[in-house]
Amino acid sequence: MRRNRRVKILATLGPSSSTPEVIEKLYRAGADVFRINMSHTDHDRLRQLVESIRSVEEKVGRPIGILADLQGPKLRVGAFGNGPVMLENGARFTLDADTTPGDVTRAHLPHPEILKALEPGHRLLLDDGKVQLKVLECSETKAVTEVVVGGKLSDRKGVSVPDSEIDTSAMTDKDRKDLVAALDQNVDWIALSFVQRPDDIAEVRKVVRGKAGVLAKIEKPQAIGRLHEIIELSDAIMVARGDLGVEMPLEQVPGLQKQITRAARRAGKPVVIATQMLESMITAPVPTRAEVSDVANAVFEGADAVMLSAESAAGDFPEEAVATMDKIAREVEQDPHYRSIIDAQRSEPEATGADAISAAARQIAETLRLAAVVCYTTSGATALRASRERPTSPVIVLSPVVQTARRLALAWGLHCVVSVDAASEEDMIDRACRVAFEEAHAKPGQRIIVTAGVPFGTPGSTNLLRIAFVGNDGQGGV
Repeated sequence: MRRNRRVKILATLGPSSSTPEVIEKLYRAGADVFRINMSHTDHDRLRQLVESIRSVEEKVGRPIGILADLQGPKLRVGAFGNGPVMLENGARFTLDADTTPGDVTRAHLPHPEILKALEPGHRLLLDDGKVQLKVLECSETKAVTEVVVGGKLSDRKGVSVPDSEIDTSAMTDKDRKDLVAALDQNVDWIALSFVQRPDDIAEVRKVVRGKAGVLAKIEKPQAIGRLHEIIELSDAIMVARGDLGVEMPLEQVPGLQKQITRAARRAGKPVVIATQMLESMITAPVPTRAEVSDVANAVFEGADAVMLSAESAAGDFPEEAVATMDKIAREVEQDPHYRSIIDAQRSEPEATGADAISAAARQIAETLRLAAVVCYTTSGATALRASRERPTSPVIVLSPVVQTARRLALAWGLHCVVSVDAASEEDMIDRACRVAFEEAHAKPGQRIIVTAGVPFGTPGSTNLLRIAFVGNDGQGGV
């Protein structure tokens, strides 16, 4: 099955989409990668979901990516003695290390690392930002605050500290166990939540050891300040607009989305736009006009993937949500302005042979109007370079490593096919032409361009570029 769009769709699995039958429907509707949210998934359920996805993969004959999304640290206030309290604007409210149940004047904050990081003037956002506090004075055991935006506060509501860098890992004990379980199930991507610094990514990499791609979720102001370092250490980036919009002014999120997307594109790292893209489709069979524009803008911007969360995980119309996103993406990519916007953001290739060959392949394909660009890759690096170029011609990726093909399912424009490695240059051309023909990307008489590394099977050695005709039998011709 071939997609008629370049941007990929990442669909979250949940109560509405956990059976093999529904997962297959979501794939056929357009989902390329499935996200498993470890906040709501135990290890037995993880194994069942992975088995279901792999059974669908075998049935449809296409590599499907799986992303395990780690929960990350959940910071919450303690309990209240007599139920919810109402905090009034201008009132004093204390957060402290005392485990006594709270009241309208104070509450337990079971996170000494937060109290240690606070300084006068810092903000505290409670319950997804519905209640806002400003620190007046603080110590390592308590923080006296002023209520800036009041409201109802109840047990165990979340705490965000946008002005403070907390001296704690992005991984909790639960995350470490979930990470090992996900790697045991051979998932393709690990998403790390609440990244603050490059060290958070390095910590995960030590455990992953190349068994999966590492995706950094950008949802904290501290990550924005060190964005380029985080991108450099990550294999992919997610613009997690939900928590980003809690910890930063909402009006800044669209600009940050563009900033992050363009930075990831320059680095050649896949970038995913997530959160509330078709939120109304949780309960309605059609989206709002504003949601359609939101998805369209992400596609226009050149994002590698757009993501569905509750829409596909817990909504009433999971299949319709995926199909709607697919239709929006296909329509945008046919828009006369789309290509000029994509091309305007293309960055210069790095001074390496592999980058130069990928840039040349795109340029030759566009000049000669070739039917497809075909990349041979073992590690996936060659394919990601081709994706970074955003060529007008389809990009077919041939890899002997099924894990590589699955991981590349997240990247823009890549049509991945698992194939044994070429034995010779002639075999390489024949195989590339045959796959381009069989996958309906090229017709007899059309030409394709092939990039590969010689000697074959050597990762990171892209050094060969060939133009070939597709013969009447689908083989390489002259």
